[in-house]
Amino acid sequence: MYGDDLRGGVPTGPGGTPPGPPAVRPESPDPAVALLPPELAEAAGRIFGARLDLAAAYAELLATDGVVRGLIGPREAPRIWDRHLLNCAVVGELIPTDATVIDVGSGAGLPGLVLAIARPDLQVMLLEPLARRTAFLTEAVDALGLEDSVQVLRGRAEEAAVGPDPVRGDVVTARAVAPLDRLAAWCLPLAAPGGRLLALKGASAADEIVEHAAAVHRLGGAEPVLHRCGEGIVEPPAVVVEIVRDRLVGPTPRGSAKKSRGGKSRRR
Repeated sequence: MYGDDLRGGVPTGPGGTPPGPPAVRPESPDPAVALLPPELAEAAGRIFGARLDLAAAYAELLATDGVVRGLIGPREAPRIWDRHLLNCAVVGELIPTDATVIDVGSGAGLPGLVLAIARPDLQVMLLEPLARRTAFLTEAVDALGLEDSVQVLRGRAEEAAVGPDPVRGDVVTARAVAPLDRLAAWCLPLAAPGGRLLALKGASAADEIVEHAAAVHRLGGAEPVLHRCGEGIVEPPAVVVEIVRDRLVGPTPRGSAKKSRGGKSRRR
């Protein structure tokens, strides 16, 4: 999502899901598609607790305004709870108490806004480069009453990490926005020393770790660790790659060339 939007490619929706062509956006989506399925009620109750109603309000926002504004695909609306809310919320088991979280390429707020709902102890920054998405995020934060714990910032990770007042967090999250080497280049500079990147990934996570471990090390990251969050609560568990920032390495200069497998330089 983040990488494609910044570079003029095909945009993706939250978690890398295609939002669908604007021509097919429904004018009046049915909010009933966002209702919590009975078979997920126990898991949702365990994860969100007393804030389950708040999670339900956000699910309705995604299924209605989020679909109309092209932030989530119409086909994703009936799967909001299992594919998006619960899948994102269980990542909270890797985040320490009272942490500051930066969600890179937040899109419709996945996972950052979900974590803010599930974990009221967190301070969350939703970092997103596109104006239409930051507008939705700002409206969602206001509608959900999360102004005290959530901040929306329009910008690129590369720019937020530098300058006279750089952004830093204990935890940086990203959901299916790019391969692991590019994610590390964008996100690790935003993590405080000893902080970590939590990248929500899919079935290829183990292969990505092998392929990009050397690049992660060059960027100041420790050895990537694969986690399966929410085991015994959600099915399938969320696949998360954790990378601790164990060395201070400056952000990758914007526009710097990168060698491709063919030996020619390419720009990310």
